[in-house]
Amino acid sequence: MTERPFPDHRAAALALLNGTSRLSRKAGQFLGQLAVASTPMSEAQASWLAKLLDRAGLPPMAEGGAK
Repeated sequence: MTERPFPDHRAAALALLNGTSRLSRKAGQFLGQLAVASTPMSEAQASWLAKLLDRAGLPPMAEGGAK
């Protein structure tokens, strides 16, 4: 299975929010913020997003997609 990586954090956040995996309230708030934010993510935010994508079985962010 070779799914394409997400081009930006907004697309990744929306995929997680629209998916079927269970999310905590804190994770949902974080993803909602990412879905509307146009500012770059911090390293900590990028790490958390990567973990959420991995747990949900979704593809990772594209190289440079966190910028």
